[in-house]
Amino acid sequence: MAKICELTGKKAMVGNKVSHANNKNKRRFNINLCRKRFFIIKEKKWITLKVCISTIRLINKIGIENTLKRFKYKKKSK
Repeated sequence: MAKICELTGKKAMVGNKVSHANNKNKRRFNINLCRKRFFIIKEKKWITLKVCISTIRLINKIGIENTLKRFKYKKKSK
């Protein structure tokens, strides 16, 4: 499974690790991902999303339904 936020699409960035002697080595800046369940009141059901922590803070601020509308989340059919 890819390390990508399901709502915002954020993923790892690539950059350099720079030593004290100014040597540069490639490294990855991973995002802080978490599996989280949210309850959608209108549909009266739970959904599980793999989202980054900054997205969870946004959901706490504006609500899950507004966040799903903002990022045009498409439901996975099972």
